[in-house]
Amino acid sequence: MPPARRHASDCDPVDVYVGRRLRDRRAALGLSQAKLAASVGISVQQIQKYERGVNRIGASRLFEVARVLGVGVDYFFDGMAADGTAPPASGGANSTREAQALARAFNRIPDRRLQQDFLELVLAMAELPADSSGGAA
Repeated sequence: MPPARRHASDCDPVDVYVGRRLRDRRAALGLSQAKLAASVGISVQQIQKYERGVNRIGASRLFEVARVLGVGVDYFFDGMAADGTAPPASGGANSTREAQALARAFNRIPDRRLQQDFLELVLAMAELPADSSGGAA
């Protein structure tokens, strides 16, 4: 009898969080699971297991994945509490197609200064009151 399939709900919340961060970064860069797997030297199925949190990513593998994705290892733990509890999964901006398209477009801006200016603009816009429409009435 084959072993029972593990579901994300059965996995360590830290592994699920790290996997979600891996998936979000990969998608933001427009990188397929196959391309990431080839760059790291593992199977697509292994990437899928990492992204679901079913398999834990070892330190050396996490370091290599971070290098390929252009982030530090700490990126995968950003937002996690010091006690190891992960924030709940959100259906917010990071999971929307629009946010992923925005991230891909941002990464294609060749000038770092323009990237910084754009980031400052978006952050300023995010601070606007919810009832600000920006248009004339």
